[in-house]
Amino acid sequence: MKMTVDARGLSCPQPVVLTKKALETSEVNEVLTIVDNTVALENVSRLLDTLKLAPIINEKDGDYYIDIVKSEDLTGLSMANGSSGDTVILISSNLLGNGDEKLGAILMKGFIYTLTQLNGVIKCLIFMNAGVLLTTEGSELLEHIKHLEEQGVEILSCGTCLEFYHLSDKLQAGSVSNMYTITEKMTEAAKLITL
Repeated sequence: MKMTVDARGLSCPQPVVLTKKALETSEVNEVLTIVDNTVALENVSRLLDTLKLAPIINEKDGDYYIDIVKSEDLTGLSMANGSSGDTVILISSNLLGNGDEKLGAILMKGFIYTLTQLNGVIKCLIFMNAGVLLTTEGSELLEHIKHLEEQGVEILSCGTCLEFYHLSDKLQAGSVSNMYTITEKMTEAAKLITL
């Protein structure tokens, strides 16, 4: 069966995630992914290189058609191979990286979305400093953070930080925490990532 993934207009990492999910579907033996920019084309191409798949790429009217024939069953692959749920991530800003704020917000949105695709890997997300802006009323990322919580990821927001930003009554995902618990989670983590 052939499946079409129309990823035009979607931002990173959605074209890659959707293509990978289509390839992992057991009854699918061919995937046609359509993207509308070279960044998405390069990202999907890198995925296919990793999977040792050689696509046929055609460009038409500014869109790229990536035709992928599966050479083997890819159902055993996942976005992450670990399933131990031993990673703790400390998010200390509402932006990812330094530089332009608009770009930082776009990157953070892509990062949090990607985390939703890593089933069973993340144990806890800790939001501190301006990171608490992501777990409170008005955050564009609440849907993804709530999805992570539904997957069993513990979501903790620093109470002092919520109070500092006058957001104590605006928390929408997870629970309020304190420095002792946060420090405990960080020191007990098998893997700790700080942003």
